[in-house]
Amino acid sequence: MSEASTEHPLKPRSIAELREIAQPPEVRGRRNAEHWTASLYLRDLSPYLTWLLLRTRISANGVTGLMILTGWSVAGALLIPGIWGALLGLILGQLQMLVDCSDGEVARWRRTSSPAGAFLDAVGHYSTESLIPLALAIRAAGYPFETPTDYVYTTLGALLALVIVLNKALNDMVRVARANYGAPKLTYTEGESAPSGGLLAAARRVAKFLPFHRIFHSVELTMVIFVAAVVGLFVGELVAMRGVLVILLVLGTVTLFGHFVAIMSSKRVRA
Repeated sequence: MSEASTEHPLKPRSIAELREIAQPPEVRGRRNAEHWTASLYLRDLSPYLTWLLLRTRISANGVTGLMILTGWSVAGALLIPGIWGALLGLILGQLQMLVDCSDGEVARWRRTSSPAGAFLDAVGHYSTESLIPLALAIRAAGYPFETPTDYVYTTLGALLALVIVLNKALNDMVRVARANYGAPKLTYTEGESAPSGGLLAAARRVAKFLPFHRIFHSVELTMVIFVAAVVGLFVGELVAMRGVLVILLVLGTVTLFGHFVAIMSSKRVRA
């Protein structure tokens, strides 16, 4: 829908009015749809950014484009060695999530939601979360690179990027498989995602208690890298970055395998 609805003005008259339209309960209450930073504080800040954006001619997809560029800048910032690059990456990671909140709010206010917007949103998250491991790998290898030792870490970073992208893609694969089969859309209830079998259910409970599988979002990755940079002040930058890269790759591989098993043992891929 390209034209704004006549049910409310082109521009919000107050932040309260903007929240009512752009942050309805069905959006805030979606299971697994809100990142914890959004629920914690970003949704409190995003209406003020959305307020400013609605006073420009930028479209919702244009705001999503800004989100994508902000995400790419996270990886660029991480190429700055030392604590300051990691700190800048941490801040930009939060900014990306803030803009990510606002693009949907702009779309809901102007009623211009579209498949293109959802596609661009996915492009932003997929690309950012694959570029960050590559930037981490370059930090871990140091510069200039020395062969063959340093290229071990760039290779590990490429593998980590692949693991993260594959793990994200599994959820999309489920949706595509169900659509091709003609199955109804997922409701994302606990019953749909719960695995069958006592052992898998126990593993799921452990994962909820120790949710290390959640650290592969761009925000968490920047936090982990920043902590590693702080540790690097004491043990050395290369030691800290190489250690965290290896740890992330191990945890990412476990997460990918566990995610696949959880999907195959749940109702999500059953007829």
